[in-house]
Amino acid sequence: MKPTVLQLVDSFNRGGSELQALQLTRLLHESGSFNVRLSSLGPEGPLRSDAEALNIGDIPSFPLNSFYDLNALLQLSRLVTFLRKSRIDILHTHDFYTNIFGMAAATLARVPIRIASMRETIGMRSSAQERVQRFAYQLAHHVVGNSEAVRSKLIEQGIKQEKISVIYNGLDMKRLASPTRAEALSLLGISKEVGRSQKFVTILANLRHEVKDHPTFLRAAQIVHSRVPESAFLLAGEGNLSNQMQALATELGIEKSTYFLGRCDNVGALLKLSDVCVLSSKGEGFANAILEYMAAARPVVATEVGGAVEIITEGITGFLVPSGDHGAMASRIIDVLQDPVMARAMGEEGRRVVETKFSCANQLRSTAELYIRLLIGTRSKLVSVTPPSTDSD
Repeated sequence: MKPTVLQLVDSFNRGGSELQALQLTRLLHESGSFNVRLSSLGPEGPLRSDAEALNIGDIPSFPLNSFYDLNALLQLSRLVTFLRKSRIDILHTHDFYTNIFGMAAATLARVPIRIASMRETIGMRSSAQERVQRFAYQLAHHVVGNSEAVRSKLIEQGIKQEKISVIYNGLDMKRLASPTRAEALSLLGISKEVGRSQKFVTILANLRHEVKDHPTFLRAAQIVHSRVPESAFLLAGEGNLSNQMQALATELGIEKSTYFLGRCDNVGALLKLSDVCVLSSKGEGFANAILEYMAAARPVVATEVGGAVEIITEGITGFLVPSGDHGAMASRIIDVLQDPVMARAMGEEGRRVVETKFSCANQLRSTAELYIRLLIGTRSKLVSVTPPSTDSD
């Protein structure tokens, strides 16, 4: 008898947590070792069609306006009923809102295994939100972090070490199918004449959260452009900070060499054009963007925060710089742009690291092992489940 696992996501927007949750849902379903279900709080988003394509049955939603109104109580009751009727054995939540809502409902429904997640370190939550989330972690049987940096943060918050597992994000290499340079320019709306001789410096990060620190990237870009005039800068991501960052680019005098691409649906095209890829965040749990950069064989310059130090080997797959230090960031970007042999070697080594350490197979194996271990701990009759094969992605 297979355990029934429910993955609960906040929405189907194109974010790191959502992408990883959908990928895990697909991997578990394809493994054949679990009955897999999927549900969300918000029902809409560009990833909805990807979720429906998994063919795992209906995908119920439990939309919230607030945690503190009558609708929240109604949706909580609906989720409790769904968990009971569906006989969910494992509930796995993936972010702040689903941790709180999901752990409360699963406790009321007496779900045997409750797993919460943490995917960030600093800069995302108020002290009040952190207190509420700590309560959700107390209701959980286990908490999954996506880096050792996140594990340390959880321990600081009073979560017992034995209740925490680190499962690194996995990357599906097929997502990064690479077009030709001409095709990539066309897909991103950049003319061939303009893009023919430019060296592109790329950042892939949403423009919704100040923690991504795009101002540091743009200030570094100004220095880089003064030293490497053929450099240009690609900012992929959408959000309410976009206009503010465009104004800053104009103020810095680099607006003609800076492309705000908005939401990027073709990461392969973006990375095909990129000569060096950057992340300027003030805080991260484990940045999917860095994995994508490395999987595309691109050298990386990133701030030394969160899980970045667990992914990047200094001087081998890229460079780490202090958070907020645009001068140091610019210097390392220039180093890479002016040394194509080093850049190529870094990119090739980065791809090898992703293939061996951060594969989908590793993510599936680690998650399945955790599920089985927790089921054994409940002395459930369901522990006869066969661990999934992880021979390949």
